[in-house]
Amino acid sequence: MKFKTFLLFGAPGAGKGTQGRIIGSIPGFFHLACGDVFRSLDLRSDIGRLFLEYSSRGSLVPDDLTIKLWRQTIDNMVVMGRFKPDIDHLVLDGIPRNLTQAQMLEEHLDVKKIFHLSCPHMDKLVERMKRRALKENRLDDANEATIRTRLETYEKETSPVLNFYGQHRVAEMDATLWPYQVLRDILSHVQTD
Repeated sequence: MKFKTFLLFGAPGAGKGTQGRIIGSIPGFFHLACGDVFRSLDLRSDIGRLFLEYSSRGSLVPDDLTIKLWRQTIDNMVVMGRFKPDIDHLVLDGIPRNLTQAQMLEEHLDVKKIFHLSCPHMDKLVERMKRRALKENRLDDANEATIRTRLETYEKETSPVLNFYGQHRVAEMDATLWPYQVLRDILSHVQTD
């Protein structure tokens, strides 16, 4: 069974998590942020140490490990009854992050729409992420050099994924608008057939 899926795409700091949490609170939608899954790992575990090693450099965690952890998390959410794939739409952010991951997930996801939250000004994203680091105690957002590396990694590895799914599925969103305006724009494109 493929999961009916909406993808939230955008550079770090574009507002994917904010939008995902709001949409995920609507009945019939289940939000999963891959970054939250990684940040919730016990940093004393092997996988937790590996995540910290990669994230502190601003690098992506290896694809096979990312997909394995994603699948385990989804399966756990189904078992716990939090995600009901027969009636819920899956809202993902932070995955797939590159072409290989998109190909690995193709057997699991029926991607209905991709909401691309774009912010043309990198400095705005850097400032957002610095504020978020302080507010949410996120170590992966605390260092400006790491932030800039993450933004460059996004441009190089993640943006091409949009082409993989085809432009007919991509809805461009202006991430510089107020969150309620971005949400309004996203919801105007949601079709749950």
